[in-house]
Amino acid sequence: MTIQLPDFKGGLRAYEPRQEPLALTTGSPFTSRTVFSAAHVVADPFADTSPDSSAAVDWDATLAFRRHLWSHGLGVAEAMDTAQRGMGLDWAGAAELIRRSAAEAKAVGGRIACGVGTDQIAAGTLEEVRAAYEEQLAVVEEAGAQSILMASRALAAAAKSPEDYLEVYGHLLRQAAEPVVLHWLGPMFDPALEGYWGSSDLDAATDTFLEVIAAHPDKVDGIKVSLLDAQREVDLRRRLPDGVRCYTGDDFNYPELIAGDEKGFSHALLGIFDPLGPLAAEAVRVLDTGNTAGFRELLDPTVELSRHLFQTPTRFYKTGVVFLAWLAGHQSHFTMVGGLQSARSLPHFVRAYELADGLGLFPDPKLAEERMKNLLSLYGVTQ
Repeated sequence: MTIQLPDFKGGLRAYEPRQEPLALTTGSPFTSRTVFSAAHVVADPFADTSPDSSAAVDWDATLAFRRHLWSHGLGVAEAMDTAQRGMGLDWAGAAELIRRSAAEAKAVGGRIACGVGTDQIAAGTLEEVRAAYEEQLAVVEEAGAQSILMASRALAAAAKSPEDYLEVYGHLLRQAAEPVVLHWLGPMFDPALEGYWGSSDLDAATDTFLEVIAAHPDKVDGIKVSLLDAQREVDLRRRLPDGVRCYTGDDFNYPELIAGDEKGFSHALLGIFDPLGPLAAEAVRVLDTGNTAGFRELLDPTVELSRHLFQTPTRFYKTGVVFLAWLAGHQSHFTMVGGLQSARSLPHFVRAYELADGLGLFPDPKLAEERMKNLLSLYGVTQ
């Protein structure tokens, strides 16, 4: 059985999908690394919405996907940028997502950490930014989840110096009930975060970031670094206080960063582990046995797919993530909140399909093939 894919030269080419998925099963909890998958939300395809209206979420399908991740031993990083925070999901929707997912995590024994931001305000003074953070921190803590202090567009706009970041984050860490994860998201993921930590010079920004941690090491479980710069992450994690973890958010270089070196390693909090969940879990279990080569053998081939999904404009990687969830049968449609399914091109989808199929990511390759044919038909490609 073949599928006709556009060659983007005016013709079609035959592609033969694999017949069997990669054999992956659930297994024991991880012992060597803490691993979170930042999970996407499933839109309600029947809701009468527009890109400017509040998100309509299919809660059953959204929570079912989180149970899928938990079943493979992964933690869920909830209400993060993968869930379209600030790109279709507003704070009201995120708060409901946090409450529902935290309750589901408690019911099934899954690990969950949730994003705390300031997206209920578009802009404001430092005091208003701090109050917005406090409101969201209270929601996450009341839900019984770990908190991830996300980078704030409003803080980036309001802060005039590194000292403003030190003051706001210091205040939040002092009042946090439990140790939090600090999230440094680079401008490739969100251009509004340019100059975060008070400087566009990454060395200077790193010094400020480390100063926040050094002042409150007992309140920082770890840091999530999403700068797509492997060496910078390695250098940063070597400067962390004892007991503070580095969770890689580098969707370009994650295998080498998780594997680590003689001086340490990164844990993981990754958007790419949404489509790679079962395969990533299998790789970490191999790593748990001390078999670093086997871990790399499983995970290294996935990097080409990840770099494809996260190609510039990087912030639209969510479209590819949801596209693959649809092909894999985790949802019945390819619709996204905010209409973001239109954010990538047909060539992008075609390449994502081929790469994911080659990795054996689709539990039912026949279903993925049929759905890919349906998508192609919408673009005028007949089989």
